[in-house]
Amino acid sequence: MAWDHFTLVSPNKVRCLICPQELAYHDNTSSMMRHLRSIHHVGTPQMSNQTFNPPPAVSRKQQLDAALVDMIVVDMQPFSIVEDKGFKAFVNLLDPTYIIPNRKALGKKVDDKYKATKEKAMALVSKASAVSLTADMWTSIHMDAYLAVTCHFITEEVQLSTVVLGVQKFPQTHTAAHLAEAKDVLMEEWGIKWKVTGLVTDCAPNMIACANLLHLRHIMCFAHMLNLVVKRSLAQTPELEDIRSRGRKIVGHFKSSTAAKQKLSEMQRQLARPEHKLIQEVDTRWNSTFAVLERLFNEREPMGAALASLSSDLTPFTSEDYQAMHQCLDVLKPFHQATVELSEEKQVSASKVIPLVKMLKHYISSRCGHITHPLGMKLATNLKNNLIEKFAMLEKVTALSMATLLDPRFKELGFCSQVCAQTAIERLIRECAGTMHIELPAQSQPQSPPRAAPSNRLEDDSLWHSWTGMLVLNNR
Repeated sequence: MAWDHFTLVSPNKVRCLICPQELAYHDNTSSMMRHLRSIHHVGTPQMSNQTFNPPPAVSRKQQLDAALVDMIVVDMQPFSIVEDKGFKAFVNLLDPTYIIPNRKALGKKVDDKYKATKEKAMALVSKASAVSLTADMWTSIHMDAYLAVTCHFITEEVQLSTVVLGVQKFPQTHTAAHLAEAKDVLMEEWGIKWKVTGLVTDCAPNMIACANLLHLRHIMCFAHMLNLVVKRSLAQTPELEDIRSRGRKIVGHFKSSTAAKQKLSEMQRQLARPEHKLIQEVDTRWNSTFAVLERLFNEREPMGAALASLSSDLTPFTSEDYQAMHQCLDVLKPFHQATVELSEEKQVSASKVIPLVKMLKHYISSRCGHITHPLGMKLATNLKNNLIEKFAMLEKVTALSMATLLDPRFKELGFCSQVCAQTAIERLIRECAGTMHIELPAQSQPQSPPRAAPSNRLEDDSLWHSWTGMLVLNNR
């Protein structure tokens, strides 16, 4: 109670928040309680006939404690930082009167912050009439499995909002039943069990079966499907594997050798180029392959000069290798753009999936006539075939087709198949008629909505340029 009305101004002194009087402080609140009772009648019978309103201002210590908690959370710092000599000296120089909480007290404050933040998030989610979920699993560097479930919804201000429902250790076997049980507990806890309209996951059979067990509409993650398309296409192009293999060895050499790293930086400076480091490939993400090849191609001059002056058994790339690399990058570029665009999307992204696939197909088809290197042509053919195979049923996915149709940028022009577009139009009209309780004539033929106007997007972006080109052809 005493600390509700006092603030610590130094390790041995406190100040009353009701009056400006300062009191000595010796690790107990006796003097503060005596002051409150005798001067302000707090806690005495006289208070029964008085109205006492403590000032709402937050004390300096509370402000600093809150800032410390925010730093720990935002920067993911360990609690042990409050015991570090350098940190203590830094804080003491900033404010000698501030007493840093110990690890135990800090842990409690972080826990309180988590509970308060969770309560606010739950209140926000409770106002949503419908939500969608995304779920993913991964393994930490310590080989511990984790499950993360995220909730997406539209707020009352018509803004897309995202809340992480939970990231939890998952020691159980990754069966559909165990996954369904964990997700069901989270949905029950957050009160959204009957609000979920769809669950987005990767294409793993256990994830699909989990959605079926929960009776949720399952939607495959587009980025994951695109990742599978490109990885499969790369695997079907063994000639490119030789370039990738040599690239990995060259990158590894420059990463592990101090002399090679310094020589590369020296050559970049001599050529007046930025001192970019080479990039390592990550097996699980295809776009890391794109990043590796792009960096190797862009740094070919300083890298070649550095290798020529170093004694190593590495096989440098030839001019033909770089020509093949350049054309492969040209083919892979729109897939990289599609992945980045959806990952950076701040709005609902479902309506973009079908049009993006159409753009990718159009881009690959249009580029095939300009590719001269056999390796680039083979990669383009593999990408085109895998796109067609992997996304053959995409336009029949109700959630995606309806979203595309309702997006004024795309409407039925977003579809490759006009049959699928017409089916979506008929479904939309039926749903609207059902909502408005209108009975459609038996012989009536649904009319297509007006065609979308050409996009005004003018960035030098291959995907959207191909979309503009398709619109021009359709409007002729």
